[in-house]
Amino acid sequence: MPVRSLASSVLTWPDKRTVDQAVRTWAGRLAAANPQILGIAYFGSYARGDWGVGSDLDLVIIVATADRPFENRGGDFDTGALPVPVDVLVYTLAEWQNFKPEHPFIRRLQREAVWVYGGSSQP
Repeated sequence: MPVRSLASSVLTWPDKRTVDQAVRTWAGRLAAANPQILGIAYFGSYARGDWGVGSDLDLVIIVATADRPFENRGGDFDTGALPVPVDVLVYTLAEWQNFKPEHPFIRRLQREAVWVYGGSSQP
């Protein structure tokens, strides 16, 4: 989260290196505790390098299976250890594999995703 310097009124926001290290540590722990997780990547401003104050972290998590509907899965993952706000998209492997390579979301991920666990799990 933002940090205010004691000597200044300027807010600083975690940089890409800080966020990348934090998400890699978080992903490793999460995957070790949950064998259903097949892949974790981040995309968006931190992946592109154009983040700024207020930027969030966009995550995609691929799981083997899920019992909950897509829109309810992100809340199953505690992202409180990450230094910025997080949006989590969770897809089952079957859903992920059903994406067509030309789908706009998949094309975006092919350009900018940084895979931090499980390697590139492109559909």
